Amino acid sequence: MHFFEAIILGLVQGLTEFLPVSSSAHLRILGELLPGAQDPGAAFTAITQLGTETAVLLFFWRDIVRIVSHWWRALIGRIPRNDPDAKVGWMIIIGTIPIVVLGILFQDLIETTLRSLWLVAATLIIFGILLGVADWVGSKRRKMEDLTVGHGILYGLAQSLALIPGVSRSGGTITMGLFLGYERAAAARYAFLLAVPAVFGSGLYQLVKSLGEPTVFTLAETAVATVVAFLVGLGIIAFLMAWISKHSFLPFVIYRLLLGGTLIVLLLTGVLQPY
Repeated sequence: MHFFEAIILGLVQGLTEFLPVSSSAHLRILGELLPGAQDPGAAFTAITQLGTETAVLLFFWRDIVRIVSHWWRALIGRIPRNDPDAKVGWMIIIGTIPIVVLGILFQDLIETTLRSLWLVAATLIIFGILLGVADWVGSKRRKMEDLTVGHGILYGLAQSLALIPGVSRSGGTITMGLFLGYERAAAARYAFLLAVPAVFGSGLYQLVKSLGEPTVFTLAETAVATVVAFLVGLGIIAFLMAWISKHSFLPFVIYRLLLGGTLIVLLLTGVLQPY
């Protein structure tokens, strides 16, 4: 695989990271379909996510600066500890703990067994259905200031499911938010902010780790893919936040079901192999 394939995968990463359709599933499937068919690997996926998360930092810059500032000022007693933005800061910290713990405990499993295309197909379909149900039954009344410790933990557990390709980091956390009664925009905003510490931590770890190990792509190719993912991801965030203010998640649910079903057909016919 060379620069062209890396650019294509970076483009797909940017297009799918924030939509509830699972970027890791798309990279996993596309890697098998491109010339030289090969799984691009968990390291490539984690590193290119640094690009899309940088897009989150830029898009939500004011929110992030305000949350960090208020969290610190509340911590040292300069503003009330129950300040709404300081509270969101604590919820991001609490919500990050599950994915860090599970990511460390099951790292080998994540990089091998959990990358089976049969599992990807199943999670695409199952979590697509869950997203549709949550969007249908959720009350959509709660806002980010209504976050509680319990909700933060549940959000974090939902995010940790994204360690399995096909679940979708944004899809899993947004689904949990909708089940808990949060507005679509509030669920998505918190999902994006919650992902920042975990994705940067995972991406930087994989970057350092890849320096001494053989990988499918060179660091230069991975860097190009990461830049492409950043540029495309920035536009996708703006699109999704505008979309969910007026529309439901139904198109994404249908897409997940169709993609999962197509993947099953490709596996059954031998066009693709599970590993």
